[in-house]
Amino acid sequence: MIKMTERERIEVLVDAPLAPQLARLALQAGITGHTLIRTDSGQGHSGEWSEDLISGATAKYLFLTVANSESATRFLDSLEPLLESHGLVVLRSIVDVIRPERF
Repeated sequence: MIKMTERERIEVLVDAPLAPQLARLALQAGITGHTLIRTDSGQGHSGEWSEDLISGATAKYLFLTVANSESATRFLDSLEPLLESHGLVVLRSIVDVIRPERF
C-alpha cells in the first residue's frame, strides 16, 4: 500500500490583480508551488458576480496550494491584513499526499 502523509490544502478566491502578491507571500512562507484556476462566476456574501470578459477587471482566480502545517500557517498569517480589504475567501483543509517531499 502507498504511504500517505498529511499536508494542508489552502484555497483562496482572489481578484486577478492580487494573485501575484499571493504567490510572493506563499514563497516567503516557504511554499514553492501553487496553481491558479480561473473562475467564471459565483455568488457569495456580496451577491452574484461574473467576469467581465471585455476588460477582465472582475476576473477571479482560485489560488490553490498544498503545504506542510508550518508553511501553511505562515502563509495564512500573511493573508490576514488582506482578508477584509480584498474580500478574500480562504479555505484550509487536511489532505493526504503521496510524495510529501514535494509539499
